[in-house]
Amino acid sequence: MSLGSFLLRRLASGALAILGVTVLVFAFLHLVPGDPIDHLAGGEATPEQRAKLEHCLGLDRSAPAQLVTFLGHVVDGTLGHQCPDPEHKPSVAARIFAVMPHTLALALAGMLVGIVLALPLGVLAAVHKHTWIDTLASIAALSGIAVPMMLFASVLVLVFFAELGWLPGPTETGATALILPAIAVGMHLMAMLSRMTRSSMLEVLREDYVRTARAKGLPERTVLFRHALRNALLPVITVAGMQFGSLLTGAIIVEKVFARPGLGTTLLEAISERDYPVVQGTVFVIAVIYVLVNIAVDLTYGLIDPRIRVA
Repeated sequence: MSLGSFLLRRLASGALAILGVTVLVFAFLHLVPGDPIDHLAGGEATPEQRAKLEHCLGLDRSAPAQLVTFLGHVVDGTLGHQCPDPEHKPSVAARIFAVMPHTLALALAGMLVGIVLALPLGVLAAVHKHTWIDTLASIAALSGIAVPMMLFASVLVLVFFAELGWLPGPTETGATALILPAIAVGMHLMAMLSRMTRSSMLEVLREDYVRTARAKGLPERTVLFRHALRNALLPVITVAGMQFGSLLTGAIIVEKVFARPGLGTTLLEAISERDYPVVQGTVFVIAVIYVLVNIAVDLTYGLIDPRIRVA
């Protein structure tokens, strides 16, 4: 199969997945009890204002017509308009894309922290298995999984911002203000990837080609990083790619702790206000990111293992 055919198939399947997510979110929103007009208009709104808001949200039309309208807004790139005055309010896409760089920066920084810490920790644990190094790596991994992200983020703020004053804390901006949130997001990923790296490395180190490389007298560093780690990275990359979406979800919690703007804050505010267009648009954008990351992970396989590229 050529690369073009592969991309077309993956994009087609991804589009179906995004459509399925869109339909499910649309259905769930309309199954939630309560009137969204009460949340948006308030109790003092006049009947004319309520009718105008209802028309803006499209609630005066049937459910299939509302879904078709939203899909039309997806095609034109606006993802709908904010109510109650769509003529003077920015589109939903403009609101989402205004905060999306903050969430992507936090997720990418968290992934960088997780990978930078996980790979050497996993390799050391595999090379020195059943030693104190392996034990410490296991404790670090279990701690990263067991400690809730909100608690860990709060501890980081308390220690490094409130007590020591070394790093910026909530509401502050700049590159250094991303350090603590990135650590909070990346520690859970570090825990998962370090254990995955250790398991994968232990399997690879038992392979014949590793013993052959050592028998040829190659330096141990070359054996570990050029031969063993490269082949052990495939399952690690799979988990890392799948966890990128979870980093976006984790960023929602961290954004609240550090009072950062982002997709998570926007989504939570829209849910609390029952703002259907913003909820649907935000979930749609997150679903698109999920699909694109998974396709990128599949393409990365071929760069690491030529056998997969040939297949």
